[in-house]
Amino acid sequence: MTALPARNLLADETSPYLLMHKDNPVHWRPWGEAALAEAKASGKPILYSAGYAACHWCHRMAHESFEDPATADYLNEHFVCIKVDREERPDIDLIYQTSIQTLGMTGGWPLTLFLTPDGEAFGGGTYFPLVETEGVGRPPFKQVLSDVVTAWNDKRSEIDDTAGKVRETLVRIWGSDQPKPMNPALVDVIARRLCQRMDLFYGGIEGAPKFPQTPVFNLVWRAYMRSALQPYGNAVGVTFDNMCQGGIYDHLGGGFSRYSTDERWLVPHFEKMLYDNAQLIELMTLIWQHSRAPLLAARVDESIDWVLREMVTHDGAFAASLDADSEGEEGRFYTWSEAEIDQVLGPNDAPMFKQVYGVTPQGNWEGKNILHRLMAINFLRPDQEAILTRCRRMLQMARAKRVAPRRDDKALADWNGMMIAALAEAGAVFKKPEWHFAAARAFWAIDEKLGEGVKLYHAFTATGRSRNETTAEGYAQMARAALILFELSMDERYLEKAKVWTEHVEAKFRDAERGGYYLTSSDAGDVSVRIKTGADGATPNYNGVLIEVLARLTFLTGEQKYRERSNAAISSVAAELDRNAIMMATVMNGLEFVVTAVQVVIIGDERAAETQALMRAVMERSLPCRLMTLIKPGQKLHKGHPAYGKGMEGGRPTAYVCSAESCSAPVTDPQALFNGLQAEPFHRIQQMQQAQLQAQQGQPQRPTAANNR
Repeated sequence: MTALPARNLLADETSPYLLMHKDNPVHWRPWGEAALAEAKASGKPILYSAGYAACHWCHRMAHESFEDPATADYLNEHFVCIKVDREERPDIDLIYQTSIQTLGMTGGWPLTLFLTPDGEAFGGGTYFPLVETEGVGRPPFKQVLSDVVTAWNDKRSEIDDTAGKVRETLVRIWGSDQPKPMNPALVDVIARRLCQRMDLFYGGIEGAPKFPQTPVFNLVWRAYMRSALQPYGNAVGVTFDNMCQGGIYDHLGGGFSRYSTDERWLVPHFEKMLYDNAQLIELMTLIWQHSRAPLLAARVDESIDWVLREMVTHDGAFAASLDADSEGEEGRFYTWSEAEIDQVLGPNDAPMFKQVYGVTPQGNWEGKNILHRLMAINFLRPDQEAILTRCRRMLQMARAKRVAPRRDDKALADWNGMMIAALAEAGAVFKKPEWHFAAARAFWAIDEKLGEGVKLYHAFTATGRSRNETTAEGYAQMARAALILFELSMDERYLEKAKVWTEHVEAKFRDAERGGYYLTSSDAGDVSVRIKTGADGATPNYNGVLIEVLARLTFLTGEQKYRERSNAAISSVAAELDRNAIMMATVMNGLEFVVTAVQVVIIGDERAAETQALMRAVMERSLPCRLMTLIKPGQKLHKGHPAYGKGMEGGRPTAYVCSAESCSAPVTDPQALFNGLQAEPFHRIQQMQQAQLQAQQGQPQRPTAANNR
């Protein structure tokens, strides 16, 4: 093998994060077969360093260690150094995040691991200061490197033993579960368990730090809509009241930061991620359909305004994130001194604004003020809110003169799929066609830039697209986005895209022996172990999303292969519930869709006012498992559909609400349709129990629709 040149090799990459490191004196390699082959040929251990462009601690470690010539010389002499963008390679990142947890440490970013030339982890951590730093509580990086080199030279057998145990654990986690039936009643069991862990005072899962764990909140909200039990509704309501008014929300520019460092949602880690905001926009829209809370409507509108103003790439897709730092300081762009507030707003408006938004002379974080409304969660009188709106606009104009955080322009298939679905849904609910247009434009931008036949690549920037095929998560989220766009537009092109992508997933990602899907394609040559899991991470679990996608295709097409694949995916991850139930919210949500989907069929000319009124009645209801189908007069559904053969009533646009094998009487009045879609307490639970009984009796499980009248 020809040796790679002894220099930094990141200049030819497309990832903004990797390009940040192209001028480091460290001789970085991108992850890939060439770098692994170099490590094997050299016999050196691998320094594996993973992060992302918006990560504050990644930047800090880079400035302290990777830009230091002496440290770089030591690294280049003793290690093959590989730098990974965790957003560009979520499959590799998950392998090594799990590896560090297997070693008994907490994961996170930056992830700093030491690997054998075979790519197996034997030690590491996250952020290390270059030298001993008081209050950090972590060993200095120089000492860590020296200890690793000594161990590599003198204790190789111990290293090999540790690496072997890590490998065995990964294989056991992802390669040993056998399929088994999943009891649908577990949806409620797990929802109740998660609700009991939520903070009664501030919302979210108890403790600090607090992440917007949207799949969990979604699961609890769905339990409320099924059961009408108020503790579920209260848990979600308190969560969103505090998140929407806390410092994790950007009250001037819109959008949510990645997480809060405290239990009150006051002090954020300031980077803004596309995937968090996509999930929150979609769930806030769903909750608003029931609650009509003005706060949720405002946060959806403001967050989407931020996305369309700051996160749209030149091609119409959505960029990945905004940095936590600007001018080398975390949160500098977002925080204020009292004097700055006074100067911008003046003596008439500043006192009221400071009182409402928690501005004090001493500040609430490192001597500065993070704007929040945790002491004034409820909106004030309209005239007072008008003053506050004017103040926010003035402050936003002043803030625009600051050096803005850097944007990671990488457009990712999976994260774009999430935002496309959220925008399409919100556009239909809030009567904002421009949001739907933005979703459609992004969808076709991803298809154009990342599509190649049946295949999708994972990321693109202005400099080109990544060399890596997207993961099953990318296909799952883009297929789900396609099906939501199809539902709201009835454009057959979206349905065809969803079919093509799911067929490719079946061919290249399916676990042929046990059902379900691996995260990576069978063609991936640079992964040491193929992951198959039902657990949520920072984003919703891909098997859970695929369960919903396949159920939607079952109902839309009547093809039994989709039902079989969905059921197999459910069974394939069921064993994980025994050890990881609280991380399985997306799978539970997918299972609920399989069992209780509400199929609403509307027959009529889509341009007719009466047809549009029926569609609006459906969109006014919070129906987490809704599947609306619009067909033209004379057009037929597939023969297996419970509404097959039904037509218009009296020549008027007509709706049918279908459950399992039966449908409601024809409905032509929008108000009657709206009323008929109101969930009856406990009805869906009873249907889940019936499905459980059928499974125990050996009858085939099948997706059914909730009789929601």
